[in-house]
Amino acid sequence: MREPHEAALYSSSPAEALLPQASSKPINGRPTTMTQDDTNARIVDIQGMTVSYGTRVALDNVTLPIEPGVVGLLGPNGAGKSTLLRTLLGFIRPASGTASVFGMPIAGNALRIRQRIGYMPEKDITSPKISAVSFVSYCGSLAGMPRSDAIQRAHEVLNYVGLDEERYRTMETFSAGMLQRAKLAQALIHDPRLLFLDEPTNGLDPTGRVEMLNLITEIAKLKQVAIILSSHLLPDIEHVCERVVVINQGRIVRTGDMTDLTRMKGRMMEVRVREGYATFADYLRKHGFNAQETHDGTLIVTHDDSVTVERLYALARETGHQIRHVSPVRQKLEEVFLEAIQEATV
Repeated sequence: MREPHEAALYSSSPAEALLPQASSKPINGRPTTMTQDDTNARIVDIQGMTVSYGTRVALDNVTLPIEPGVVGLLGPNGAGKSTLLRTLLGFIRPASGTASVFGMPIAGNALRIRQRIGYMPEKDITSPKISAVSFVSYCGSLAGMPRSDAIQRAHEVLNYVGLDEERYRTMETFSAGMLQRAKLAQALIHDPRLLFLDEPTNGLDPTGRVEMLNLITEIAKLKQVAIILSSHLLPDIEHVCERVVVINQGRIVRTGDMTDLTRMKGRMMEVRVREGYATFADYLRKHGFNAQETHDGTLIVTHDDSVTVERLYALARETGHQIRHVSPVRQKLEEVFLEAIQEATV
């Protein structure tokens, strides 16, 4: 009879294979899936942490608590994002301050912490002369999995990330998108509780980028794995993240929930009508509204007092226009990011 962990590997659905199982076979004596305590507890807690490379300060007195969910680490290249992830993995020793992951201080617990984290680094880590299944299973062995389990699991995760047909090809024949998927597969093989994804869409074309982001979203929702996604691309963060941490020159300059950061902008509404938006805009202006036309025919409508959906529909009925879309205008993440960077440099 197969062990429960092995049974998951033979699931008919790749997504089911990655779902937490009630009783998973442990790796090195630890459970491979998240417990209720894990999902409720603070997964990362950083207090006053400073990291330096010689005389250059890469992280400057960073204090950052991170709860479970999908957190975006946003900042320009060289801001300190990768340094933060590598420090949490125990690869870099901070000059001062403290940091813990899953309630365990990094100092003295780096190996135990890494066994619970899947890490997809920015730089290529694949080996060109071996097959994807050999590479991913080897990474499973490094994580402490028995070789037979690692091989079986490698087939499952490669299938899940969309490399089932290419798993026996040597990775020197892989495209950039396939290499990124292989990196994601090795990060998933040991059923991590937390994923560190460092620029996961690097080198991908628009279609591959959307596919990768959708896959990350699915992993977070179906497996309920906590994710810290580091990127300098705002659309990537907007696509998958629930919370955002903006970092610049080694300092945390803004944090918050995505909905709070992209709050509604005063009394502004975005309106689209079926046809005749120019004449509708003129009619709105005659009734005291400010209606600005955008390049795609959308009207940005404001009023000194208020703009209500009911009032807009009433005016549309008076003129015979059909409103196809109306919603409050929210602040864009790009505006939040630029504002945070500018405030930090003043």
